[in-house]
Amino acid sequence: MLWSIIKIVVFLGLVVAVTFGASYLLELDGGVRIVMAGVELNLTPMKAVIGFVLLLVLVWLLLKLASLLIAVLKFINGDETAISRHFDRNRQEKGYRALTEGMMALASGDGNTAMSRASKAERYLKKPELTTLLTAQAAELSGNRAKAEEAYKRLVANKDTRFVGVRGILRQKLVDGDTETALKLAETAFGLKPAHPEIQDALLQLQTQKADWTGARATLNAKLKHGTLPRDVHKRRDAVLALSEAREVAEEGRDIAAREIAIEANRLSPHLVPAAVMAAHSYIDQGNKRYAARVIRKAWDAQPHPDLAAVFAAIEPDETPTQRRKRFDKLIKLKPDHREARLLDAELHIAKEDFPAARRALGDLAESDPDARVLTVMAAIERGEGAPDAVVKGWLARALTAPRGPQWICDKCLHIHADWVPACENCHAFDTLAWKSPPASSIAMPTGVEMLPLIVGQLEDQRAKAEKSSAEAATDTTDAKVIDAEIVEEAKNDDTARVPDR
Repeated sequence: MLWSIIKIVVFLGLVVAVTFGASYLLELDGGVRIVMAGVELNLTPMKAVIGFVLLLVLVWLLLKLASLLIAVLKFINGDETAISRHFDRNRQEKGYRALTEGMMALASGDGNTAMSRASKAERYLKKPELTTLLTAQAAELSGNRAKAEEAYKRLVANKDTRFVGVRGILRQKLVDGDTETALKLAETAFGLKPAHPEIQDALLQLQTQKADWTGARATLNAKLKHGTLPRDVHKRRDAVLALSEAREVAEEGRDIAAREIAIEANRLSPHLVPAAVMAAHSYIDQGNKRYAARVIRKAWDAQPHPDLAAVFAAIEPDETPTQRRKRFDKLIKLKPDHREARLLDAELHIAKEDFPAARRALGDLAESDPDARVLTVMAAIERGEGAPDAVVKGWLARALTAPRGPQWICDKCLHIHADWVPACENCHAFDTLAWKSPPASSIAMPTGVEMLPLIVGQLEDQRAKAEKSSAEAATDTTDAKVIDAEIVEEAKNDDTARVPDR
């Protein structure tokens, strides 16, 4: 409202000023005299002002016509002009519209539509970094691998889109299983963008598959440096890589270097069981039994494991069962209620031939958490206490079909490994193995092994019934003999009684 009032006031002011100026010019004496080529013009002040204004308008129009003529000539010549810019804007508008439609089609999973829109956008736009990328992704979505690879190669040729092209080809090579080429591409992409998390993970996985432990440790340090990996996880995975390197060095026969790397791996992650085992063996080889025992106790406190117990026994290989049981007592007391500690305690008592103590140490594991090892220990206890063979065979038969207990299992794909490895043998995931029991499953046993406990029990019942029947038969035979003897005796008495009467 206020702005409208201001505009009205300004307009009225201009009208008043023009009116006042015109009145002033009309009342002014004299004029303007123009003489040219024998022609003389006498203009009043009013006419002179109007003529001057018309002259300015004419000059402006002439200049505009001249610029238009120059623009037409430039357009014909191919130079940039307002006309060419007009057509360029139209092409860009169509190109960006096609690009937008292609991106929407790509997001919705319509690969064919995305490819057609990408081709249209490529015709209208001169931005290969956009249209070529859309073409590559649309070709991948529609299954045209060759066209996608061609588009990615065009992106590699441009320094601004080189990383995108290398990453696209890397993904294709990973799908194809060409790890050799994929490793080279991952190294190139890592050199272009070392902070890219996906490239870091891909390079680390490929390096672990190729057993390039030194390169893998450098990649792991880059992940820590760029903040894509927590420090505690970095320390554990660095220990895993160091342990793998130590194993490789040991296989090459360089025992001293292997011992040093193994001890470093244990220092980085004292709770890593394989690293603790290898470090303890290294200390034992050096004759440093105290350090070996310290390493085992620290790892056992974090996670009891049978490999730790085995290397702890190797510290004193010539000790008696009683001495071993006494030395292991400190280890068992660290985790007295843990399943592995109870099993270890029971096995040590069996070695001492103290079978009641072994049964007490085992507790209710045979009922609450039975596996092959627990049931086998129970069979040994029953044998040691003098139980019948059928009872021992029953426990062993149950052990055949029982779960194997904790094993090295990949957290990602649940693949079971016989021994610890740094990367899963099935899905190649790095540092995903954990010591735990596999998921319970019902497995069909066509050989009838799962019937063994029942069969053994039936045999025992039949044996008991047979023994009972034999005992009853013997009793009946004895009773019959007694009855016959009584009948004979009575007959003799009767004969004796009848003799005097005759």
